[in-house]
Amino acid sequence: MASDTLFAQIRSLVTVDVDSMDPEVATRHTSSEYSLAGMTSNQAIVYMEAVKPERKQLVLQAIALAKSKMAGANESALVDQVVDILTVLLAKEVYPIITGNVHVQTSPAAAYNTEETVKHAKTLVALFNDQGIPKDRVCIKIPSTPQSLIACRMLSEMGIQTLGTCLFSLPQALAAAQANCICISPYFNELRVHFEPATRKVYETPDDDPMCAIIHSIVQHFKAIGTKTLVMPASIVTVEEVLALVRLNPDHLTLSGAVLDQLAAHKPVEASLLQPKTSINKQESFANTDDFLADGGKLLAAALASDTETTRKLADALKIFGEQELLTKAFVKPLLGL
Repeated sequence: MASDTLFAQIRSLVTVDVDSMDPEVATRHTSSEYSLAGMTSNQAIVYMEAVKPERKQLVLQAIALAKSKMAGANESALVDQVVDILTVLLAKEVYPIITGNVHVQTSPAAAYNTEETVKHAKTLVALFNDQGIPKDRVCIKIPSTPQSLIACRMLSEMGIQTLGTCLFSLPQALAAAQANCICISPYFNELRVHFEPATRKVYETPDDDPMCAIIHSIVQHFKAIGTKTLVMPASIVTVEEVLALVRLNPDHLTLSGAVLDQLAAHKPVEASLLQPKTSINKQESFANTDDFLADGGKLLAAALASDTETTRKLADALKIFGEQELLTKAFVKPLLGL
């Protein structure tokens, strides 16, 4: 792996995770001198991998394991188990290549149900343990709704690591920190961009994108309150967005195989283009005493209710992830003989 590339320059400034469950992607950007930190995933990435012909044996393995664990279970429970096991087996393929956590996401169907979110997170951690992956190397991605972030707080008390995802606002970020998430992933682009590229809003520069100001504000607030929760922007589609985000001083970036390939093929840029942004951000601020998760997440719910853009993006992301989860279930059903 060449050291005179933009990827080498970027990884010297920020920790890089791979937003893919394809071990070839992680391997391609690993060398004897450098390894990617973590692996992030979601229901769309699981489906993308599940339908690849070369993954068929892994799918069949998941089915066999599910049947052995769920003898006598109804169809719905068996399909759910297959998808969960397949998710873990896909992550396991990347696990030996990275140095950090494997991240998998709870079902979007549970996003507004605290108990179901806790239950699914515990199931995933147990399945990883079955595969020899300890819970200190597993992080469960959980949508940043009031109910699910309350679940994150509960899971933290159980020693389970969580990441706040589907995150588009400062109140969501502060609530995730209060929930003891070890990391948050604010989306730079909304999720639909990856399925309908024409929906992407193009600004004169990425700095003009409202999410740049929001992520900057999150980084500043987290620094001010001294939280241990890390900031890892996600949903990044261009090299220019990577450059803009590096200037905001996040802890990590999670990048798709396509973006990693672009960075690896790109020459380094002038160091001045990567200087940290130091201007004071004018985004709204909140007192350190504001507890967004008190009274069932009342303050976060109110913040979301008054923010139509974040509410729209969150609802759309959950809708898409739900659709992708259903596609995976529909794919495995015939293989189960159901």
